[in-house]
Amino acid sequence: MSSRTRHQTTEATVRPVPRFGVFLGLGAVLGIVGAAILTVVGSHDKSPVLDVVYPDGQVFGFVLLWTVPIGIALGGLVALILERVARRHARVVRVEHEHVTDEG
Repeated sequence: MSSRTRHQTTEATVRPVPRFGVFLGLGAVLGIVGAAILTVVGSHDKSPVLDVVYPDGQVFGFVLLWTVPIGIALGGLVALILERVARRHARVVRVEHEHVTDEG
């Protein structure tokens, strides 16, 4: 068996880009941590309208409805800003493409 090899040199643009999923996930985690902090620090007085004291778990769930989407949005915003900055650091490199075919 003999093989044939073709070489081709081209140029490609390389730029570092952030992984958006990582930033969105970190934003969600920060939202959960923020909700836990707000739940612990917040007051648990009786509601003046309903005369009810809400349990910690319910307060945590209500606060999550606000903090997690805000955290995800902030994580996405940070990723977008880093992506814009990364565009300025793009560079052109030479890439050698090798194609091997089997003859036989």
